Amino acid sequence: MDPSDDATTPDHTALDPRAVALAQDLLDDAREGRTERLVQHLDAGVPVELTDASGNTLLMLAAYHGHAVTVAALTARGAVVDALNDRGQSPLAGAVFKGEDAVVRVLLEAGADPDAGHPTARETAAMFGREDLLA
Repeated sequence: MDPSDDATTPDHTALDPRAVALAQDLLDDAREGRTERLVQHLDAGVPVELTDASGNTLLMLAAYHGHAVTVAALTARGAVVDALNDRGQSPLAGAVFKGEDAVVRVLLEAGADPDAGHPTARETAAMFGREDLLA
């Protein structure tokens, strides 16, 4: 008999519901700009590149929702500024799309590439007549 057929063998591939809930809370913290709470968990060892089911990193969520302080805290902790989500979008392009000037500045200062992803931040800025954001 194969031990994997035994109904008493624990399923080690199942995710702990508490870990899933914590991950969701942290994604919400990034989305809502709850920087202090997010930073406490990151400094305790949560990976800064945590993503949601669509490949959006904490940085992408904070950038898209206009939280410059959170974006700065994430980049200071090593967040990859040009990480693309599952749709090929970058945090910088998301911030340009939303017109989040302060977030755009923070990302550019952290080394974000205006030509990363699709559409690029440069293309997005041109689409909305906001090339000034990337100057």
